[in-house]
Amino acid sequence: MGKNVLLVDDSSTMRKIIGRSLRQAGISFDTIFEAGDGVEALAILEKEKIDIVLSDINMPNMDGITFLREKAQRDAIKDIPVLMISTETGDDIIGEAKSLGALGAIKKPFTPDKVNEVLGPLL
Repeated sequence: MGKNVLLVDDSSTMRKIIGRSLRQAGISFDTIFEAGDGVEALAILEKEKIDIVLSDINMPNMDGITFLREKAQRDAIKDIPVLMISTETGDDIIGEAKSLGALGAIKKPFTPDKVNEVLGPLL
């Protein structure tokens, strides 16, 4: 059985770019789920078997930090790993994401090689 990934970003174009970068990096998933914000992401995590989440930080409705905080309080999904993909690179916000359970961060824009370098060891 393969792995499933959830891409969380308010830009559908960015979600497609991330999906393409995963394929170009040679990282394949059985299913790539997509969510436009943290609210949609939590709903998908409650229904589907997701192995890893790649999430933006700045999103409407529920941002990536609030998403991490909400996810951590739900026993059924709290252990699903999350990697942040964002334009945010400040130590304060990335540090906050890590303190809430994020495994790390990839800065936008990124290359398939960078995605593979950071994500590959996590799979």
